[in-house]
Amino acid sequence: MKKILITGGAGYIGSHTVVELIAAGYNPIIVDNLCNTSTKNIEGIEKIIGKKIKWHNIDCTNKIAMTKVFDEEGEMEGVIHFAAYKSVEESVQNPQKYYDNNIGSLEVILESMRENNVKNIIFSSSCTVYGSPDILPVTENSPFKKAESPYGETKQICEGMLKEDSCNSAALRYFNPIGSHSSALIGDRCADKPSNLVPIITEVAIGKRKKITVFGNNYNTPDGTCIRDYIHVVDLAKSHVKAMNFLITNPGKHAFNVGTGIGVSVLDAIKAFEQTNKLSINYSIGPKRDGDIEQIYANNSLVKEKLGWEAKETLHQAMISAWSWEKLK
Repeated sequence: MKKILITGGAGYIGSHTVVELIAAGYNPIIVDNLCNTSTKNIEGIEKIIGKKIKWHNIDCTNKIAMTKVFDEEGEMEGVIHFAAYKSVEESVQNPQKYYDNNIGSLEVILESMRENNVKNIIFSSSCTVYGSPDILPVTENSPFKKAESPYGETKQICEGMLKEDSCNSAALRYFNPIGSHSSALIGDRCADKPSNLVPIITEVAIGKRKKITVFGNNYNTPDGTCIRDYIHVVDLAKSHVKAMNFLITNPGKHAFNVGTGIGVSVLDAIKAFEQTNKLSINYSIGPKRDGDIEQIYANNSLVKEKLGWEAKETLHQAMISAWSWEKLK
């Protein structure tokens, strides 16, 4: 079984990707310092796959510790690098935290790969690299405009680092992952209060919050609220398996948009949750939020053509699994 190092593998997207890698015949090894998740996701992975998973409790910015991991694990087919802070809002408030961790961790990973002759890396990028695009949907050739947040800037910088490195790389530019595994055994165990839309909706639904604030209703969109491309996390996880398969046989530098290609407004997302789960969500309109992009959704024709990947799960299926996760986590 080909060994793949998964940094941030106990996190939201990472844990789902570990499950899909195992299903595809890979041997994933997790590295995670649990700064924004917990061992419960590792326990959940083990229940889903029916066996123990190897993992290292290590910070990816610690070069000495990462050297030990690479030495211990020996020959590896590649790395999937998830380990990064992910809150747009927090990055605006504390940019240095994001520069140090998100860029610093990739520096350490790339150096460790070179020293150990590991050739392939899948990088967890983001549609935020496009800034506020002039033309929609965005393609992989859309220009990187000025990032709207330090988080987005770190993703731009990291993609630049990959282009300059000797490794083979595939940058997967995610849109907005939502939902959870059908078992509700793994999901987003963010240590902080969630800042993404759907986890906030589910917290309102279960009573952890009184209401959700919709940040702005005077954008240049049909209902005045921001538009995003929401993708089920299981679909997103499967794209990493497809990308690793592709990269092994197609060395070089690659980038792919991973989204549904469908733009959904904040208010429509709330309505979709309400309709799917037969619940009413209390919300109010607040001021626009720094770092938010008005609207973005993917042209995903390249990922379909090159990787043979496309989203299978619907928005409603994602909302069902998100609610199941909230009730059982």
